[in-house]
Amino acid sequence: MVFSVRSWVQNPVSRLALRVVESWQIRPIVISYKSGRIRLIVSVGYRVMKGIILGGGLGARLSPLTEITNKHLLPVGKEPMIWHVVKQLVLSDITDIMVITSTHHMGSVVNSLGSGKRFGCELTYRVQEEAGGIAHALALAQKFAAGDNIVVILGDNIFEYSIAPYVEEFRKQDQGGRVLLKEVGDPERFGIAAMDEVQILQIEEKPSQPKSNHAVVGCYMYDAQVFDIVDKIVPSPRGELEITSVNNEYIARGQLQYSFVRGRWTDAGTFESLNEANVLLMNNGNNILV
Repeated sequence: MVFSVRSWVQNPVSRLALRVVESWQIRPIVISYKSGRIRLIVSVGYRVMKGIILGGGLGARLSPLTEITNKHLLPVGKEPMIWHVVKQLVLSDITDIMVITSTHHMGSVVNSLGSGKRFGCELTYRVQEEAGGIAHALALAQKFAAGDNIVVILGDNIFEYSIAPYVEEFRKQDQGGRVLLKEVGDPERFGIAAMDEVQILQIEEKPSQPKSNHAVVGCYMYDAQVFDIVDKIVPSPRGELEITSVNNEYIARGQLQYSFVRGRWTDAGTFESLNEANVLLMNNGNNILV
């Protein structure tokens, strides 16, 4: 017979052993019981990660739709937009997730997502009281992260395929961060990676003369260094803490890796890209391809 870890580990010694295993960032898989003996089966070297969904902002480019609701609750296919990124994290075996959103729409977001039970995850919520940039929102999750590696995903990013392969590549990194790149036709809208044959040399935020058409999409993976980096960056000319500054610091340390996104992707930040996201997910029945 095979039992779940939590349902079988009842005595104090077993619970202590389980806590030690978890502190090593080794994922317990099952406990098997045979002939009166209990055996813990683990996956060695598996890095436990947490997810952070950023779902704030005013969504001004989607006004008047966003005058009455949070952008991330707008429908794409048959579901609210933010459901997609929750499902992406769960498919990547990330089930401890914080959702950060604005004061005005927190209630609606909680009403939509609930505890996370319907998705197979546990959700925690945090309010970003003022718009201070992506890195500013990320800083609010420092206590939640508690030293674990994190996957940060923007609530308006829609991927045709699962991000799980890229998360798995990040799990194998000893340190640093990882970003995802996608070729785009309008690079002036995005953070753009200047690259050589091997690595990213620099990321420029919405350049007027982009050095490539490789956009850094809204999914970022970081180790525990990220919060020290956020503490040291300075606001951009528009007064925000930019995630591009964080990524460029990882580049300066020689610790930023990258993956290319498979299939279609959109950020659903304009009426045109929102329509693209709607068509993409409607055609797939809101399923994420693997």
